[in-house]
Amino acid sequence: MTKYNGSRTEVIVIGGGYAGVLAANRLTSCDDVAVTLVNPRSSFVERLRLHQLVAGSDDAVVDYKDVLSERVKLVVDTATGIDRQARTVSLADGGTVRYDHLIYAVGSRSGAPQVPGADRFAFPIATLEEAERLREAVAAAPATAVLTVVGGGATGIETAAELAEAGRTVTLVCGGRLGPYLHPNGRRFVAKRLAALGVTVLEGPGTKAASVTADAVRLADGREVRGHLTVWAAGFGVPDLAARSGLSTDETGRLLTDETLTSIDDDRIVAAGDAAAPSGLAYRMGCQSAVQLGPHAADAVLRRIKGGRPEAISIAFAGLCVSLGRGAGIFQFARKDDTAIRFYVGGRPGARLKEFVVSHTVKQLSDEARKPGARVLKAKDDSRQQRVQATPAHVS
Repeated sequence: MTKYNGSRTEVIVIGGGYAGVLAANRLTSCDDVAVTLVNPRSSFVERLRLHQLVAGSDDAVVDYKDVLSERVKLVVDTATGIDRQARTVSLADGGTVRYDHLIYAVGSRSGAPQVPGADRFAFPIATLEEAERLREAVAAAPATAVLTVVGGGATGIETAAELAEAGRTVTLVCGGRLGPYLHPNGRRFVAKRLAALGVTVLEGPGTKAASVTADAVRLADGREVRGHLTVWAAGFGVPDLAARSGLSTDETGRLLTDETLTSIDDDRIVAAGDAAAPSGLAYRMGCQSAVQLGPHAADAVLRRIKGGRPEAISIAFAGLCVSLGRGAGIFQFARKDDTAIRFYVGGRPGARLKEFVVSHTVKQLSDEARKPGARVLKAKDDSRQQRVQATPAHVS
C-alpha cells in the first residue's frame, strides 16, 4: 500500500462494470483514499455472457465479493445527478454521497431505437434485466417459432448463434454487412459457421430495419421478415447522467475528456469505459477498452491526489473475440489501432480462446482486488496522437 501524507480523500466511482471495478480496486493501493462504488445492482454483471444467459447456458453474474476489494464501499443505488459545486452525487433513494474526486464509469446500454415500433415490439439485450426478459420470452415461444435478431455486429452474431445452437430457428438481419469489424477472411468463417447452425443471414444495404411490428421486421428494401419475436442488437447508447449534470458530452452522450481521461469541465472528474470520449475520439465500446481505461482513470486520480499530473492514455487493441455457440468461436486479430487484419483463430480453438478471455477478464478484476496496482499498463497505439490532432472534439 502507498500512503500519501495528508487527510483522507473520498473518491466515488459511478458504475460497477469492468472499468468501474478495476478503477475502484486500483484506488485502494493508497491507504489515504476511501473508495465508494455506486452501482444499481448488487452483483457484477458479465456482459460478455448475456447472450449465454438468453440461451440458458450461464447466469452472467458474479458476486461482488469475488471481484471487489474489501476496502471498497458498495452502495447499491442509481446515481441521478452530479453537483460539481457541492461535490456530491445524488442517489435515486433521495440520499447524496460526497466526493473529492469522481470516476465516471457508467458504461453503456441499449441505444434508443429510431426505428418505428422497435421500442414497443423488440427485445434489447444490452443489460442484465433486458437479457432476463428476453430469456423468458424465448422460453415462452413455441419450439418451432422463428426468432429474428436485428444487428450484424458481435452481439447480434453471438445471440443468433447461441439461439440456433440451442435448436431455435433464427434469422439474422444485419442492417448492412455481417460483422463489419471483421476482416473478409474472418467474415467468411463466421458466415460459414452461422450457415452450419441453420441461421438465415440477411445482409446488404437494403437490410436496414425500417419498422418493427409484433410479428415482423420490415426492411428498407421493402421485404418483410416474419418472426415470433425480435431481438434488438443494433447498437449501444450511454446513460445521460453527464449531460443532465451539466457536463460536456459528445454527440452520443459520452463525457468529453482530455487525453488523461479528465473531464474538460472539471479536473476532479475522470471518465472510464464506454461512457468516456477522450479528445472527442472515443474508443470502441467493449470490455477490451474498459479493462484498460479503468486502471488509467484510477491512476489519473491518484496522481492528482499526490499533487502530480496524470499521464495521457496509452492503450492498444489485440482484436475481437466472438462466440459462435458453445462449440465454436473466432478471435479476429487486429492492429493496435483496432483495425482487423487477415489472421484469425476459428472453430473450437476460437471457442476456447473466447472462453479464456471472458474468464480471464473476471480474474483480472479479482487480481486487482487482492493486489491493487498489479496490472501493468504497457500497450500503446502509436498512431492515436495523429488521429486526435485531426479530430475536433464535438460538444453537445
